[in-house]
Amino acid sequence: MFAEFGYFKDLPEILYRILEGPEVRRNQKAEWKQRKRGTRRIPFPWGVEKSKSKKTRKPKHRQTKEVRIAKAAERSKMEKQRASAARKKKKINMAKKVVDRYTMDLGFRFLYERISDLFAEFLKNDMKFLNSGELNKISLAAKWCPSIDSSFDRATLLCESIARKVFPREDFPEYEGIEDAHYAYRIRDRLRKEVLVPIHKVLELPEVYIGANRWDILPYNRVASVAMKLYKEKFREHDSERFSKYLDDVKSGKAKIAAGALLPHEIIAELEEDGGEVAELQWKRMVGDLLQKGNLSNCMAVCDVSGSMSGIPMEVSVALGVLVSELAEEPWKGKLITFSESPELQKVEGESLRDKTNFVRSMAWGMNTNFQKVFDLILQVAVTGNLKEKQMIKRLFVFSDMEFDQASANPWETDYQVIVKKFTLQGYGSAVPEIVFWNLRDSKATPVPGTQKGVALVSGFSKNLMKLFLDGDGAINPVAVMEMAIAGEEYKKLVVVD
Repeated sequence: MFAEFGYFKDLPEILYRILEGPEVRRNQKAEWKQRKRGTRRIPFPWGVEKSKSKKTRKPKHRQTKEVRIAKAAERSKMEKQRASAARKKKKINMAKKVVDRYTMDLGFRFLYERISDLFAEFLKNDMKFLNSGELNKISLAAKWCPSIDSSFDRATLLCESIARKVFPREDFPEYEGIEDAHYAYRIRDRLRKEVLVPIHKVLELPEVYIGANRWDILPYNRVASVAMKLYKEKFREHDSERFSKYLDDVKSGKAKIAAGALLPHEIIAELEEDGGEVAELQWKRMVGDLLQKGNLSNCMAVCDVSGSMSGIPMEVSVALGVLVSELAEEPWKGKLITFSESPELQKVEGESLRDKTNFVRSMAWGMNTNFQKVFDLILQVAVTGNLKEKQMIKRLFVFSDMEFDQASANPWETDYQVIVKKFTLQGYGSAVPEIVFWNLRDSKATPVPGTQKGVALVSGFSKNLMKLFLDGDGAINPVAVMEMAIAGEEYKKLVVVD
């Protein structure tokens, strides 16, 4: 049995990666980037090609325009035929690969059948819910079920397997006596027409309206965050007036925009698209949702924006730095601390998200930071503002690409003793903030020991770790990560057998 958690979209992907190899997506991305860059024409050295005089060139026989057009058309036709033949050959090879694997590999066959069973079971139940009007019970199985001749279907042949279970021959007299190939053709088409399309319409998936070219009735308030990221340019191109009106309604609070599936750094990455309008609105929605939960309310960030932080670490450091500053309560709200031997408490400047992220990227930085001085800055704010212990920063996040021992200018044991003493003298002895040091680069270094006081280390970056961070109020020590990962209701049915 499948456990009742996870995502439908993962199931065809698992089969695909088993068939094509675990690195297939990474390889495809690299190939796409290579094609996008294109191949540069290598010129002849020293201009040899251009050195020929007109007299030494062989006379070129000029053809009539009609002949040239005809030859070009013939070349184009032949290229299309070759491309079509290549696609057909690839399709046959992919089908042969999955059939051979299914025949020879019992483990793969078991997994394949269970995935097919799961989709078929949910689709049949969803049709019952659709017919009874219980639309809120309909699952997302139809959204992620491979459609006929889709890339997943060509690679896994899963559509036919699911269709055979939704419309088994023995339960439908109309299929009695017909050839298997014709039966397979009819049930695949029936699955599309009678199951997938009706459920897609009820779910109001944007792909349904896009495929039908019905931009004028597309419900933007039903578009998921990832779909909005993918299709916003198409929305502007085909339905500019309605889409702009929808965004204006979001700004004024009359409508909502989805942001739940996007992570902070993914939203920031979209600021360069469409002037950043959609990204700004999704960011505000995300911040609003987190504020309602009360997560990360008494936290502060130290952001490393040094040159070595290029790529994902830089984007994550900037995004989480801005996010933590916006979620903090006064007097910490809107503030960050620079990663430097002489750290500074900075007020994040800028009205827009773009301005704020640019400000953080331009902050001063150093090769390491002095944690005593960082805590001095925090203590100074607390003393000056006559804050109560419960108003003190609970966690200080340090986002960097370094190891903790490299990032600290002094031995932590020495620093921590001095920090605790200073806080105690000012009446905050029981409220010394914990450091959560997040090395955003993949690292095989040994984490800080669990007995080390006042600091927790997180090493590496993943989307799941980010989600746990956002949902768990920043408590990302190993035990908290484990407990949060298995805390869902769906895990209560699982039993560990030793």
